[in-house]
Amino acid sequence: MDEFFAPLFASGRIVDAILALVVVEALVLLGMRTRRGRGPAPGALLSNLASGAALMLALRAALTGTAWPGIAVWLAAALAAHLAEMVIRFRRDGAASSPDCDKPAGNNQKWRTFGARPPMT
Repeated sequence: MDEFFAPLFASGRIVDAILALVVVEALVLLGMRTRRGRGPAPGALLSNLASGAALMLALRAALTGTAWPGIAVWLAAALAAHLAEMVIRFRRDGAASSPDCDKPAGNNQKWRTFGARPPMT
């Protein structure tokens, strides 16, 4: 097993494989949203995946012996993508809030647990 994975980690190619999977994930999720109309918002999804991709590229830079400024650039890119995602999410959530958003609807009181949603009827 070492003969297979050791060169992948030493060359940073393991990160390339993971990034390919991230691209496939993005395409699948965006395709599902297009086809079914459900799923994460494209802006938030892509900025989230960009943040993770930048962290993986920082890891790749570290594995291949890149100097610290090269690693710092990827970490700064990850931070920028993460902040962009937070702005997108807070703007979306803030627009939908209302003064009585914490008041449960009469027939949905038993669904007021974290993350639970009432059934669609």
